[in-house]
Amino acid sequence: MLTIALLGFGVVGSGTAEVITENQDRIRRATGDGIEIKYILDLRDFPDSPFADRIVHDYDIILSDPEVQVVVEMMGGSHPAYDFTKAALCAGKSVVTSNKEVVAKFGTELLALAAEHSVHYLFEASVGGGIPILRALAHDLATNRVHSVNGILNGTTNYILTRMVEDGISFDAALAEAQQKGYAERDPSADVDGHDAARKIVILAAMSFSVRHNPDTISIEGIRNVKVEDVRMAALAGCAIKLIGHAEKTENQKLQLWVAPCAVPHENPLSHVNDVFNGILTDTDMLGQTMFYGRGAGKLPTAGAVVSDLTDIATHPYDVATAQHWSDGDSACLTDSATEEKARFLVILPPALDNAKLADALSAVAMIGNEEIGRCVITTGKITRAALDETLATAGKNASVYRII
Repeated sequence: MLTIALLGFGVVGSGTAEVITENQDRIRRATGDGIEIKYILDLRDFPDSPFADRIVHDYDIILSDPEVQVVVEMMGGSHPAYDFTKAALCAGKSVVTSNKEVVAKFGTELLALAAEHSVHYLFEASVGGGIPILRALAHDLATNRVHSVNGILNGTTNYILTRMVEDGISFDAALAEAQQKGYAERDPSADVDGHDAARKIVILAAMSFSVRHNPDTISIEGIRNVKVEDVRMAALAGCAIKLIGHAEKTENQKLQLWVAPCAVPHENPLSHVNDVFNGILTDTDMLGQTMFYGRGAGKLPTAGAVVSDLTDIATHPYDVATAQHWSDGDSACLTDSATEEKARFLVILPPALDNAKLADALSAVAMIGNEEIGRCVITTGKITRAALDETLATAGKNASVYRII
């Protein structure tokens, strides 16, 4: 029997307890034994819960109990989640978490501590909810060299952009609807400004390239400035606008690592990932492109990923040879997305007589005008963002610009 303690009894914590209770028979078949929840740490009491007798308010009770083999951290935020995680690992207890902020900021240190104390630190639920992407990178794709990872990693922003496409409503209206449905927080900045996706792409990059970068140091652009007219013009050009997290190892061994709204051509499967769903596209040397798709958040999908990690611990004793080991990357190892990365761009402009001349200056592949929408879209050849911005500034244009992936 694997004896565990839950830290936090909110959405994911209560979902984890539910999955363990409802699927105990399947867990026994998978592990040869079951999972027992001995403690649940929370500031609140839950007198009407079937787990009311397991609620504790003092973390030291969990830390000092030798029967607790795994601490499951689902508190959110950096502190005290990081502090509790570090203490558990140092006490010889494995840790499973859904906390992307802690993994993205402190993952290198915590993985090293886990190795030092011969315990597990697992975090499948931190990226993509129930989508088994991290385990795939660690095991199924372990013999492949990863070239790039592109992902729609935030369901809130994807829902907003989907509503803008399907019903032609503004960003503000789509955001208000997402908040009403419970997809967006009252303060949606972590989602719509790209910080949530940044933490997740940092984790995906670390899993792919074994180097972790601070999410505060990478280029992040959110979706607040995406206009409904841009979405409609992108569709005319055969693209969907999506918030993309991107990680790619370049030929000179630098890393491209950024989050931004991009124009995704319809032949790319990510362009068809809609509503609150997530999609992650990996490109490797042996397998080529592989698509992972599913619910990237939610009570039961995320809880399912947590229990999957617990099952992994129950069935696979710790092996230092197969453990994850990351190093912390220097910002000098990141490319400057404005000056060093050449890409094709979708440039959306108000209609004007000199747009054809501007298209020539940008080595345009195509130009489409739409009088009804009152916009013109130019598809550029490969160019740096800095050079593109300089050309647009010279032309005196107020443009919307989206990288094509």
